[in-house]
This record gives sequence, structure tokens and C-alpha cells, in this order.
Amino acid sequence: MNKQLDKIATLISQGRADLAADQARQLRAQFPLAVEPARLHGVALLTMERIVEAIDVLQQASALDPKSVETLCNLGSALMARKDARAALVVMQSARLIASEHPAVLNGLGNAQRAVGNHVAARDAYLAATRSAPGFLGAWLNLAAGELALGRLRECEQIANVILKQTAHPEALLLLAQSLTAQARFEDAAEICRKAEQLAPDDARFPHQLGLIADELKQPEIAVEAHARALRLDPGLSGALSQLIFIKRQLCDWQGLDSLSVRLRGFVEQGAADIAPFGFLAEPARAPEQRRCAENFAAGIASPLDTVARRLSTRAPPNSQPMQPLRIGFASNGFGNHPTGLLTVALFEALATLDVEVHLFATTAPDGSSIRQRLQAAAHGWHLLAGLTAQAMAARIAECELDILIDLRVWGGGNISEALALRPAPLQVNWLAYPGTSGAHWIDYVIADRKVLPVESRAHFSESVAWLPRCFQPSDPGRTVVDPPPRRECGLPETGPVYVCFNNSYKLDPRSIGRMFEILKAVPDAVLWLLSGPGGSNVNFRAIAGNAGIDPARLVFMAKLPHADYLSRFRHADLFLDTALYNAHTTASDAIWAGCPVLTTAGETFASRVAASLNHHLGMDELNVADDVAYIKFAVRIGRDRNARNALHARLAQQRSESSLFDMQGFAGDFLSLLKRMVDRQHQGLEPAAMD
Repeated sequence: MNKQLDKIATLISQGRADLAADQARQLRAQFPLAVEPARLHGVALLTMERIVEAIDVLQQASALDPKSVETLCNLGSALMARKDARAALVVMQSARLIASEHPAVLNGLGNAQRAVGNHVAARDAYLAATRSAPGFLGAWLNLAAGELALGRLRECEQIANVILKQTAHPEALLLLAQSLTAQARFEDAAEICRKAEQLAPDDARFPHQLGLIADELKQPEIAVEAHARALRLDPGLSGALSQLIFIKRQLCDWQGLDSLSVRLRGFVEQGAADIAPFGFLAEPARAPEQRRCAENFAAGIASPLDTVARRLSTRAPPNSQPMQPLRIGFASNGFGNHPTGLLTVALFEALATLDVEVHLFATTAPDGSSIRQRLQAAAHGWHLLAGLTAQAMAARIAECELDILIDLRVWGGGNISEALALRPAPLQVNWLAYPGTSGAHWIDYVIADRKVLPVESRAHFSESVAWLPRCFQPSDPGRTVVDPPPRRECGLPETGPVYVCFNNSYKLDPRSIGRMFEILKAVPDAVLWLLSGPGGSNVNFRAIAGNAGIDPARLVFMAKLPHADYLSRFRHADLFLDTALYNAHTTASDAIWAGCPVLTTAGETFASRVAASLNHHLGMDELNVADDVAYIKFAVRIGRDRNARNALHARLAQQRSESSLFDMQGFAGDFLSLLKRMVDRQHQGLEPAAMD
């Protein structure tokens, strides 16, 4: 039998698992009580990716010899392949009771611990495996990955470099690049990726990683080329496709974009978990697709964390009493000179005057801005989470014993989602900066208003909707709008109407640009004032204009400016032309505050209805037109008729002072009332539900 077993093992190693499985099955018939034929049969099936069959056979083998460590290791691998990490962990813990120092057992145990989100235990198991077998390369690679998962970046780098001194292993190169990237040593990381591309030209992960690094380095053209190379090597790399499309939109590079977008939406439908929901908001996708994208992404984050999340559960028992005063947490990467900080600072200052305790959790280092100083002064508790792992963030938040935690960024950045997936607060809420559903089971509510999220749109949100009686978006009424430099110094002609769209370039979709160009054709003395985009986006946009019959000289680009200087530029603008799929959000608030009316069309999605909400609560629904025909007609009339322009601006000035849109003390009262209702409901043991 031994010769037959050796032959079967050789066939598996040669990639002929089908023949190995047949011979193992025959040998099992001859020796039904022998464990090794059954074990090799299971390994062959696992190699063929017949996972369910492999698990069944390996369980039979384990029953024949419960102390066979090799069988338990194979069974653990099969369970991991089925993505049943908890079952794999039980099997590997059993194997360790039999052979506590066995390197394969320790390595498999580490894999199972990492899969359930217990990164400390995983690192310890890998470390024990390397001590038991110092030449075990796989354990060293896993140890480096474990250090990376724990945020021990220097340790990961050191281990990867030790491995690379022995062999140019692709996994070690990737881990080194990732650790350098996490340390913001982007140039060093890029050099490693370029070297790895030469050593492993068929590995799509290296150009993909280089694309991510190039994006951090503000090198969008290099990022596009890198992601495109990755997709040529692996057309199924949906994360690279997502990044490629989003950067192409930033560059106003529409070549082949429609077909790429169709591919991306297909990946979402298939359940791809690595497509960034934030970038997907810029796609011509419907609200159900946006929810599917967010749910896919959230599931990819939550799956390995579920076990840890259960251990950290902070749910309050039914019929318990909320703390007095209410303890509210807000988490964001935007607590500084950032749109989120600019929008929320006055609200937090207003909340500080009420019977409530506000804790701010910042995931970015201090930027020294006056906004950051105001935010810190308004908070009862200021907590810096920058550089912490998800579990450390969650522990820090849980220590504050909050009644409710509000995620201000969700999928907008900040690396906070994994921490919130661990449930550090009994109630968790999606609000403000991410204009869509989180798709996450750890987020209970989304705060909105009935204009931006109508009742009929509730089905497209995984959260229960909590509606404010006012616009969901706060702002800072203390913003100063100074006089701008003369028109000529801003690059504008001395006379003629000025249409403005200071939205980010990824929002400039073909539909929005098409109607802007129709307006320019009908108002020949007008110009379109835009925010300068990254890389060659301005050149690309001028080319699009020229192909549409618009003189590119009629496009004026404004470089990014300090906030006060940028606000002043709106004084030269006659009408803000909003984008259709993804509206102006903070920018729309800025425009209105600075005296520039915002023309928009309300779409189906949250992201396409924000400007309409602002106009509605401003009391100027006439700026929320029905369709593109009405949009063009309205803008042309304003451009051609100076009296109409003046009347519109005068009405906006009056409404700005009389409406509730910029009343932050009133906003604070309504906001706090809504949060109290959520908390009261939770303490009564009731599930989250839609509420006003």
C-alpha cells in the first residue's frame, strides 16, 4: 500500500489531482479502515476545488484516526476554503492539543485565528511556528502579514527584508510594499512594486498596488496605467477596475469608460467585495445597485470580524435607562480643514450649549487649522485614533460608554469602518459625509430629510431612516465671505455672465457636461468657471469642449485655494450649474452662503438630491427643475437677462437670512431630539425603526 500512497501523493504534486482522486478511491475500497488513503483522497478533492466533497472525505478520515495531525491540518484547510473559519479554528485547536509544537498545526491555527479577526492570537501562532521550524518560509510570510494586520509596520518590514535576503519571494515583496505604503513611504513602496513587476511579470497584484501608491502620490496618469496593466493580467480584478474607472473620471478621460462602467456594474451584481462604494456613487448606477455595492463591501469587512464583534457587544439591556446627559460620539477623518469639519463645527458649538456630552473621535493627525481648534474646544471629549488598529479603535471608543455613535464618513475614508463593525457603541448611525447607504449590519440608522431621502427610497437603504424636519446638512454660519480679487485676476473676462461649477472633476459626467455646453452655446458671451482637476484633467476637459463645438478658451479653471479665498470667488458667479448624478454637497452650501444660486435636478439617489434638499429648505424650490430641458432653459434665461439674475440673487440673499437652513442652534435642538428618540427606543428593547 505504501507504494500506492506514494504514487497518489506524487500525482497530486504534479497537478494530476483527478487521477490521484480515482486511485485514492480505489485504494480506500481495498483498505476501508486505513486513514491515509482517505486523507489523500480528501487532499486530491481539495486540490480540484471540490471543497464540500473534500470536507466530507477528510471528516471520514479523521473519524478513522482522530489523532492524525496531518488529517486535521488538511481538514482545517478545507474548512478555510469553504470560508468556515470558526469551524477551522475548532479543528486546529484540537490538532494543537495533540501536537502542540507541530509547525504545520501552528501555522494552520494562525490562519484560522486571522480569519476570525483575532490578529494577536494569529501572530502568536505564526511566531511559535517559526520557532518550531526556523526554515518554514510560509510561517515567516504569515508572521509578516500578521504584524501588518496589527499595525506593527516596522516589524512587518523587517521580516520581509530578512526573507528577501534569502529569496525574492513575491509574497515578501508585496508585504514589504504594503508595509511601506502604510508608513506613507510611498516612493520606497513604488520602487519595490516596480522591482516586483520585473521579477513576477504575471502577478497582477504588483501593478495594482503601484496604482494605489501612485494615487497617494497624486500621480493619476501613472495610476491609470498601472491599474490597466493589472487588469490585462487579471481581468477579474474588480478592485483594480474600480480604481481605474474612478481615476479616469477624475481625469475627465472618457475613452472606453462606458464599457468599463458596464463591466464594473456586472462585478457588483456578481457580489464583488472589493469595489469601493464611494467611487461607485459616481457611476450611472441606480439606487438598488448602490445598495448592492455597499452591502458587498460591508460583508467583505465584517466576515472575519464577526467573532470579535460578539465579544465586544455593547448592546444595552432592555428597559435600562439612558445615561444623563446623553453621551454622543462622532467619528471622522475630517475633523480639521476638511469639508466635514467645515460643515459640523458650528453644530458642535451649538450642541455644547445643550444638555449633552459630545465625544469626537479623529482618525487623522492634527492639521493645525483653526477649524480643528474650534472642534476640540466644542467637544467634551477629544480622542485621537490615528494609527490605531481596528480593534484598538473599537476599544478606545467602547471605553467612553457612549449611548450612540455617529459615523460621519462611512465609506468616505478614515479607516474607521472595521472598528465600527466590532460594535463599540450600542447604537451606530450613518450621517452626513457619505451620501448613500452603508449596507452594513453594524449601522442602525441613517439621518436624512424627506427631500434628500423620500419615503419611497427607504428600500434602497439597509439602515432605518431617521428624518430631520430640516435639511440633513448643517453648516457654519460664521463663514466670512470677503470681496474677491478683480475678475481679470481670477482669469475671468471683464464682462459677460459667469456660470460656475466648482465640483470635483469625477462628478463631471457626460450628461451634466452636455447640458452645460448647450447653455454656453445659447449664451455666447458667457464662460464656465471650473475647479482645476488633477493631472491632465483640464486639458482633457478642454478637448471634450472643443469636440462639442465650444471654444476651450471659454473654460476657466480655478486652482484650489484656502477656504476663505475660494468662498470669495462665488461673488463673481451668476449661477452654479450643478452636476446630475453626484451633486454639489458642501460646495452647494458654500455657494448658497456666498450668494450664488444653485441650479439642480433631483435624481433617484441620495447623492443626486443633496442640492435639491438645500434649495428646498432655503425656500427656493424654483431652482430644483424637473429635467434637463428645464435646466437648460432656466440657465439660459438667467444668462441672457441681467434683471433676472439680479432678482434671483436678491431673493437668495433674503431667503438665506430668513430660512432655517443656516440656523445651527435650531438644528442642534432637532438633531438632539432625534437622537434621544433612537436611544429611548433602544433602551426599551425595540429594534431600530423609521422615525421623524
